[in-house]
Amino acid sequence: MRAIRISRTGGPEVLELVEVETPAPGPGEILIRHEAVGINFIDTYHRTGLYPVKLPSGLGMEAAGRVEAVGEGVTRFAVGDLAAYASGPIGAYADLHVVKADRAVKPPEGVSAQVAAAALLKGMTAEFLLRRCYPVKAGETILVHAAAGGVGSILVQWASRLGATVIGTVGSAEKAARARAQGCDHVILYREEDVAARVREITGGAGVPVAYDSVGAATFEATLASLARRGLFVSFGNASGPVPPFAPARLSQMGSLFLTRPTLFDYVATTAELDACAEALFSVIASGAVKIEIGQTFPLAEAARAHQALEGRDTIGASLLLP
Repeated sequence: MRAIRISRTGGPEVLELVEVETPAPGPGEILIRHEAVGINFIDTYHRTGLYPVKLPSGLGMEAAGRVEAVGEGVTRFAVGDLAAYASGPIGAYADLHVVKADRAVKPPEGVSAQVAAAALLKGMTAEFLLRRCYPVKAGETILVHAAAGGVGSILVQWASRLGATVIGTVGSAEKAARARAQGCDHVILYREEDVAARVREITGGAGVPVAYDSVGAATFEATLASLARRGLFVSFGNASGPVPPFAPARLSQMGSLFLTRPTLFDYVATTAELDACAEALFSVIASGAVKIEIGQTFPLAEAARAHQALEGRDTIGASLLLP
């Protein structure tokens, strides 16, 4: 089978398409023939070494396709079932992949492999951020950075469904229009406007109780300055690079703020949590409250081009590799 591998860390050029032996599922595992592979920023962190992996390594955490073989003891899936996963193991950038059966979910009727691969990691991230990391309530005003991106677009739609007023930041007029169409009540062009000043203006000086920041270094100061007293800074990505070190005393000086750096994997640590999270996501998709936009697709062989587009912020919605 074909697979993308890296033997060193670096830019998109380190991604190589190679032929490897097709794996066989062991006890409790399933072999999935991919129909679509999700592309996520965490993949670029593994590629660059920001999140270290043992080399040589595959890449990719998320995909969906048909079960081709099941290992001993598997009752959760049968051959031919549609299966999707978003918590690895690393190696989704491939024609086929072996995953643990209890870490995969079965998308309901009406959800295609492409939608599942585009939605699962980003959508389950949105679920835990909005419903469990900070339970957003109707009437609250929240800040979402990268509001037209993969996770951001789902956050905006879902938060609007919950009755929140959403302030979104974007990098272009085109993305601003998309964010408004998805439910942003206020859109800030972060390259042209003072984000924190606009947030204070919109909230009558109070700031927001929670800010969701997947951008990292470039938005760190603006996010801190946008929070209300005792507000929560949810840092869940590093698209512009990691947040710089800072003195914890700053949190007290700026209003007894809270900061968390959560990961999806700690919120779907058990099979029960995974199933509940995925069920909530598929439910809002089925209701029409959240629409999954697949903005661009790339052949598996063009994974490097996909990473260039993602890191260059030249993508909208979700991006997929198609084996």
